[in-house]
Amino acid sequence: MSEPGIEQELIEEAPVALGGHEAGKAQEFAERLVEAVGIVLLGKAATLRDCVVALFGQGHVLVEDFPGVGKTLLAKALAQCVDCAFSRIQFTPDLLPSDVTGVNIFNQKSGEFEFRQGPIFANIVLADEINRASPKTQSSLLECMQERQATIDNVTYAVPTPFMVIATQNPIEYEGTYSLPEAQLDRFMMRVSLGYPDAGEEARLLLEESGEEALAGLVPVMSREEVLETARWVRRVSVSEAVRRYIVDILQATREDGDIYLGASPRAGLSLLRAAKVSALIRGRTYVVPQDVKDRAVRVLAHRLILSPEARMHSRSAETVVEALLHTVPAPSG
Repeated sequence: MSEPGIEQELIEEAPVALGGHEAGKAQEFAERLVEAVGIVLLGKAATLRDCVVALFGQGHVLVEDFPGVGKTLLAKALAQCVDCAFSRIQFTPDLLPSDVTGVNIFNQKSGEFEFRQGPIFANIVLADEINRASPKTQSSLLECMQERQATIDNVTYAVPTPFMVIATQNPIEYEGTYSLPEAQLDRFMMRVSLGYPDAGEEARLLLEESGEEALAGLVPVMSREEVLETARWVRRVSVSEAVRRYIVDILQATREDGDIYLGASPRAGLSLLRAAKVSALIRGRTYVVPQDVKDRAVRVLAHRLILSPEARMHSRSAETVVEALLHTVPAPSG
């Protein structure tokens, strides 16, 4: 369940408007990041832009795709292009929650327990093959992802800022895996996929043998302070009441559609609002238009929906259902 009054936030007035200078700088930052990571991941500019939107919007990303297409490489390259602390957690069936968050260890010299931080205490955390760990271990990420903190032995520790979890999973491998529960999926701002490269890009990949070698040559193109500053600018992007109401109408449509068993939560609406704000900002605008909402709606909403048995029987996907709703829900003019 979401916090009370969270949906009302969607239709309230935005804070003080942003200036054109900041929007121009944010657009430059985004282009710089996409270009830098694109050196490693050829021909994936659209997906890289989605990840930049999540980074600037202080959200998390679930990367779901086939083996060997560059899921892990994407997370490592993005982390390397921003001057932030990075850690990787390889999720396995025997991984424990304390392996993620940390543990108190008794110091015999001092006679006291000392807290040893786990890998979750980094700016960008790669949760590799997250669905291989048990539900108990998966749930250790919930508090960190939502509240930017971890509670160990009744003591709460704040994680560093900015904080972003990039989780990967293979959608076609089921043996020895545990599906992410809806509550955890709802914590991810977006679900993205890379797909196979086209013939030209794959031929270039084989010719240059790029990948890990190109990754080693990446240098930061943004500082931690610039990432935080851009995130603060996002909060000041102007959103009209009509656009906010449009987001609410989309949420309501997912809850009333016969093909959807479980619709989008109010938290999904807030994620869509933030994603639309970042989309406007990295396009050099200080205000959101309906197209910004449409461009991110499928990535933000599809993984949160549970389709009805009839829809699954007719091989409908959550992505096509959201796309159909975007054609039926009237968008405000302008």
